[in-house]
Amino acid sequence: MRFKITLNRTGRQRMLPMDYQYYLSAWIYKVIGKADPEFSAFLHAKGYSSGNKKFKLFCYSPLNFGRPTLWKEKALFEIHTDQLFLSVSFHLAEAAEKFIIGLFNNQQVYVGDQFNGLDLVVGQVERLPEAELKGTMNYRAISPVVISLKEETEKYAQYLSPAHENYTDLLRQNLWNKYDSIPVVATLPEDLNFLFKLKGESKSKLVTIKPNTPEQSKVRGFVFDFSLTCPAEIHQLILATGIGEKNSMGFGWVRGIEGD
Repeated sequence: MRFKITLNRTGRQRMLPMDYQYYLSAWIYKVIGKADPEFSAFLHAKGYSSGNKKFKLFCYSPLNFGRPTLWKEKALFEIHTDQLFLSVSFHLAEAAEKFIIGLFNNQQVYVGDQFNGLDLVVGQVERLPEAELKGTMNYRAISPVVISLKEETEKYAQYLSPAHENYTDLLRQNLWNKYDSIPVVATLPEDLNFLFKLKGESKSKLVTIKPNTPEQSKVRGFVFDFSLTCPAEIHQLILATGIGEKNSMGFGWVRGIEGD
């Protein structure tokens, strides 16, 4: 279930840190927490589980703010529009539509750090139409897709590009684990058709999480176009929760595109 949120700029500040994903994630948790503290705590601390894997089952897009001025040396966007747009998605029952719209309507948010950021207020929340699901669908990754591989002998995980030989298997396993974490769903057979095809070249993006804090870390993902052949349930899951890892931090937001 996807929603488009219209955000109106209320302050005079125009500078936005380039690494703003974490601030959006924190705001979404805060909004959910106001309505249901127990559910918010569950998402933050535990999430849904499949084996030892934990999932939050929501995702959000990058902010759409037109054509900003990029101050690369300061890692800042200068925003020139008074209206910004954000899409969010959740794996929720149909009955939750009005609940989500009411949850976000008229909410105020400051997106940024102690030095630079935007004061925003939600002006409108609308549900986006459901995509027509097909066996093979074409997608564009709007935010970086994260797939990692951690060897037992290595201290840190390796972030993989879609050209890596293990990428398809790891992507498939991530999606199957995510699906299995949802309560009361039919188990998908392991031998179901799954075919990932990269279209064109991928572009690497390094994102800082919790910038300027002791918990600061960097995550590498890749943006690219791709086609995916898989069960309709998995396509639906991708559109509701994102693809790959760290979706609740804004990674793996995709949209359907026309293609062969």
